[in-house]
Amino acid sequence: MKVNIKNYTSTVQADKSVSRIESILVEMGAERIHKGYKDGKLESISFSMKVQDQLIPFQLPAQVEVIEKLFLGQYKYRATEVQKRTAREQAERTAWKLIQEWVHIQSSMIKMQQAEFLEVFLPYVYRVEQQTTFFKSLKESNYKALLN
Repeated sequence: MKVNIKNYTSTVQADKSVSRIESILVEMGAERIHKGYKDGKLESISFSMKVQDQLIPFQLPAQVEVIEKLFLGQYKYRATEVQKRTAREQAERTAWKLIQEWVHIQSSMIKMQQAEFLEVFLPYVYRVEQQTTFFKSLKESNYKALLN
């Protein structure tokens, strides 16, 4: 099976995509942008945005491991260490480039009044008490809040 996803061959370094994401978020009015790391690898960008005079936290996670697993699944045989490292590096570039393009498209939709900020970023509202996003807490509850 061949991987056929957008940006799966991106050569744009992850830090450049992250910088572009930050610029777009700042342009939209984001405050308090920070990056979350795990084991020395960037795993999320968090920021706060004023929505109806309330500062709401958001978190955009990059699921690099999922993309890496997809890339490694392309090998017929067990991947070598070089292939594993290459897959990891490509997964980082791909994940952050996808997020950068998504944020850019969403900001365009907002600017063109096709959507409101919270309408498109709602799944990424960060619930500080649960230390998770709104979407993940919905999923963990088996989407009960949507069914009531």
